Amino acid sequence: MGFLNLKDIEQKEIVKGYNARFVHSDNMTTAYWEVEAGAELPLHSHDHEQISNVTKGKFEFNLDGEIKILEPGNVVIIPSNVTHSGKAVTDCLIIDTFHPVREDYR
Repeated sequence: MGFLNLKDIEQKEIVKGYNARFVHSDNMTTAYWEVEAGAELPLHSHDHEQISNVTKGKFEFNLDGEIKILEPGNVVIIPSNVTHSGKAVTDCLIIDTFHPVREDYR
């Protein structure tokens, strides 16, 4: 635990066009995504609660069938096991926080 610099964390491509640096604590994971325009995240769900924060760009988000265009300052709260998907309208920077830890992203 302590201080980190994101530049020192290896970036991983999880889905085509979705590159992230992950920070893990004992109980949660934060993902710092760089998403390429046009990249699509397929419809999925997971046990983790998730909060997504768009910090740059425009991102089309589907939360359980409700679709919104998210821009900087928009936040979406995704409960456990709720289906969601998305598509980057432009290049985007997105910060996701997950609880509990995303062991699959370690």
